[in-house]
Amino acid sequence: MRPGSGAAVGFARELSEDTTALVLGENLDAIADEAAKFAPVLAADNPTLAAPVADRWAHVIAEVARAQNAELIVATSTTWAKDIVGRAAGLLGGAMASDVIGHEVIGGANGELRLRRPMFAGAVNATIVLEGSPQIITVRPSAYDAPEPAATPFAIEPVAIDTDTLPNTTRFESLDRKTGARPDVTEARIVVSGGRAFKNSEDFEQHIGGLADALGAATGSSRALVDAGITPNSLQVGQTGKIVAPELYLALGISGAVQHLAGMKNSRVIAAINKDPDAPIFEFADYGLVGDVYEEVPRLIAELDGSNSAQ
Repeated sequence: MRPGSGAAVGFARELSEDTTALVLGENLDAIADEAAKFAPVLAADNPTLAAPVADRWAHVIAEVARAQNAELIVATSTTWAKDIVGRAAGLLGGAMASDVIGHEVIGGANGELRLRRPMFAGAVNATIVLEGSPQIITVRPSAYDAPEPAATPFAIEPVAIDTDTLPNTTRFESLDRKTGARPDVTEARIVVSGGRAFKNSEDFEQHIGGLADALGAATGSSRALVDAGITPNSLQVGQTGKIVAPELYLALGISGAVQHLAGMKNSRVIAAINKDPDAPIFEFADYGLVGDVYEEVPRLIAELDGSNSAQ
């Protein structure tokens, strides 16, 4: 299971113990066994689901939800979920809320479910109530913790797939992406991001990449570096980039423009280094250090390398 998937399970379990996990794809034995530590599992394992094509996966999700009489369908808010879960919601009807970061139930266990989600690029957090059934919800990866695994795994039940009824108007051709040892920025527990303080790709890789490798983290960047051709678009965090919510977000040489904050303000812990003591990022950071990233980051890397050597 991807790290963020635990957030969806944690949210669902806070609302009801009667929770079932649905896994989709091909050759699912390993992930089904892992999911079974948290809830009974329905495994939609079929070669036609090998690639996450939205129309097919959404069709299966909707069919299983109807068969189970599900009142609530929950997923983690990811790139795949934005493509697939919204389509499943359209098939099911009901009502949907995305990027949920918190909730409360008013009026007892069966009372009104109120959801909190950011709006207007994170400028405000709205409290909403969904009207209709089923309710389809995606939650931010860092908003909820995964529950403790059960001492005895739950049962795993296969889902029969009628391939003749699956939509076939979309076909998966290929996926172009940069592969590397670092985790994806949208799934990493720690993200190290750099801003306009870095003047070229070599400096970015030496400092941001070096610190990320020392922490086992992903790298991210502000739009300024993408526009300057210093970093690829795939690393951009912000309103027009990727939305991340790791356990720790390190903002190095990032001023804290509202567009960037919209992509990372829901991180569990934010730490920032900037030589401008009045930089807006310090208003949102849990920890701040006023200093030159070209001086402070090498010190951090040296400290971490020294700690690893000592161990």
